[in-house]
Amino acid sequence: MRTSPVAKVLRVTTFVVFLIAGVSLVVMELWNALLPDLFGWQPISYVQGVGILILSRILFGGFRGGAGPAWHWKRRMVERWHRMTPDERQTFRQALRSRA
Repeated sequence: MRTSPVAKVLRVTTFVVFLIAGVSLVVMELWNALLPDLFGWQPISYVQGVGILILSRILFGGFRGGAGPAWHWKRRMVERWHRMTPDERQTFRQALRSRA
């Protein structure tokens, strides 16, 4: 039995909303558990936790799946690695070890 595309979109949307709500709750709880005692800062509300989560996304570019710049670099390295001969791989490993 196949589910309709509308049901899939609704399911994914619901999951994302609950995920954001849960992560925001974790941010709020961690802030309120740690920062007031450590630095004397004020506890925050749930909405402020959501705001901090959004701000961190804007500033640091988090919450990406696998499509970020680091992923492209890793994929290129894996492709390059698979094209190397065993001798080239050994030379590459030795070059990496000599740097350290």
